[in-house]
Amino acid sequence: MFGYIMINKRELKVREYDVYQAYYCGLCHTMEERHGKRSRMTLTYDMTFLAMLLSSLYGEKTECRKRACAVHPLKRAVTCTNEAMAYAADMNLLLAYQNLVDDWKDERDFRKLFYAALLKKQYLAVRNAYPRQARALARYMKKLNACEKKNSPSLDEAAGLTGELLAEIFVWKDDIWREALSRMGFYLGKFIYLMDAYEDLEHDKKTGSYNPLLLKEKEQDFDDMCQYILNLMMAECCRAFEYLPIIRHKEILRNILYSGVWIRFAQNRKKRAEKLGEKHVF
Repeated sequence: MFGYIMINKRELKVREYDVYQAYYCGLCHTMEERHGKRSRMTLTYDMTFLAMLLSSLYGEKTECRKRACAVHPLKRAVTCTNEAMAYAADMNLLLAYQNLVDDWKDERDFRKLFYAALLKKQYLAVRNAYPRQARALARYMKKLNACEKKNSPSLDEAAGLTGELLAEIFVWKDDIWREALSRMGFYLGKFIYLMDAYEDLEHDKKTGSYNPLLLKEKEQDFDDMCQYILNLMMAECCRAFEYLPIIRHKEILRNILYSGVWIRFAQNRKKRAEKLGEKHVF
């Protein structure tokens, strides 16, 4: 489900892109150090965003240095690491493990089950270290399963569950920024769920998987409706973001929230328009 919270590279300055890449590589190395090499395969853009957001908000002392890269062995990559990065790495592992287990239940893909088994020890350690976030994840899975079983037609119910989960994940510390971060996570979570539902329309139609958007697909101006709802979600998310006293890397974070998150929606809307023989406008 995750992977939508990315940069729009074309609208970033070269220096800004290098900084973002250093955070992305830093999260990758942090995951390897904390959870082993296998965990690096679960790395997401979403948690890179969270790492940069929390690093900027709390003014984390960040160490940046060049390291060897397993993916590009002939190139040494600049990596940035700090305590916020460690938290994001742990949350990445927590969410990735549950996603693998959920995929196994839905698809009976033994590769997902095998990979989850390889990460179970690390998952249990993270679960014990962050009981609040772990409880939120358990509640999320239970409620989402119930929502899917009753085939709920409510977009808000299904998306709201992902929002509740991300609200807990975004809160690192119990301080004055808790409310704003929780609000950011809540609306970003709803956005992610609905984006995923929009992207999976054709797949879910074929497999019969639960997707609340399928119940509304035949409505007039369906794609415009989806874009309007997603705009509302991101407007609330960005309102909470602008409340935070962020100075460092603010333009990179804004690039993600105001532009990058829309890349895959634009791609998918274009595909749908071409399939329906319509003129694509975004």
